[in-house]
Amino acid sequence: MVFERISASPEKVWEMIGGFDSLPDWLPYIPNSNVSEGGRVRQLANPDGDTIIECLESFNHKERNYTYSIMQAPFPVTDYLFTIHVKEDTGGKSSLIEWSGSFTPVGVSDEEAINLFHGIYKDGLEQCNMHF
Repeated sequence: MVFERISASPEKVWEMIGGFDSLPDWLPYIPNSNVSEGGRVRQLANPDGDTIIECLESFNHKERNYTYSIMQAPFPVTDYLFTIHVKEDTGGKSSLIEWSGSFTPVGVSDEEAINLFHGIYKDGLEQCNMHF
């Protein structure tokens, strides 16, 4: 699980990161995203040109969260299910982004898989924070 406090209202933060197709706006690891199937599937490209295909499993605009799974990726994991949640922090003037999830490592240790995703998500949330 990765957390980031941001000095902006939850509404402003959700406006930036709440769209399932918004990753290129704030996650440096993903420079390109295309959605299909009515916005439920996104095809991403990383800087190495690898394709990542993810499926939106649930979306709650009111609660400011969505959950997605990976259908195809170069990552050494299976059963990948993650949630991004923007919460109110200290009276609505700042936010706490929580990026949490689960997966099963394949061919690598639990620690290696955790470190891979922790690095990607921590860097992404820090970049998101720079927009505010």
